[in-house]
Amino acid sequence: MDVVGMLEAASLLVPEGVATENDITASDVWECLAHDEWEVALGLLQELNDGWAAPAGFWEELGRAAAMTGLERSREWCRWRGAETRVGVIRADLALRPAGETSRSTPIPGAGVLRPMWDIGNRRDDGERDLDIARVWVESAGDLAPGARAPVRLLPLTSPRWRHLAPGDRITLYETAVAGGTATILEVQPPSAWRELAPPC
Repeated sequence: MDVVGMLEAASLLVPEGVATENDITASDVWECLAHDEWEVALGLLQELNDGWAAPAGFWEELGRAAAMTGLERSREWCRWRGAETRVGVIRADLALRPAGETSRSTPIPGAGVLRPMWDIGNRRDDGERDLDIARVWVESAGDLAPGARAPVRLLPLTSPRWRHLAPGDRITLYETAVAGGTATILEVQPPSAWRELAPPC
């Protein structure tokens, strides 16, 4: 299947009535595709996900299209969002400690490369803290410099150990024995399958 076919297949998965804050809908995607504006259509489809719980197949199609057009960061973003459909969404406001206070003197990469340890409140049988691993995606930025602050998304290695977290909880990032930053949880969503099975309120 070619890029247009992949984007068309993905757009067919978007429910009628879903729109972004700027009132962009699947119809706008089709218009872009009609004018061979593939990159714009891909970007719009990624934005449309905020209005509904997209299935993993949606992100797989977009990821393949991004790979075929050479959009590496976009491809990685689609992989990330596909993983979130399986493990859930955790968003947080991360503040890194300034350079000189920790071992890090360079920015952390923003596209999910860093896999630091986190103190999220779990404890071992002896009462000592039990750190957990989660990848970091910096929202709306290529990286995050020491001393800077930004919203991030976290992708845990063992997601069940993170399910106790709620908005307002504070967690601590570790790359070494010295804390590298703190984060306040902004949003926690269970995996898409859980949301689909949850009884109506």
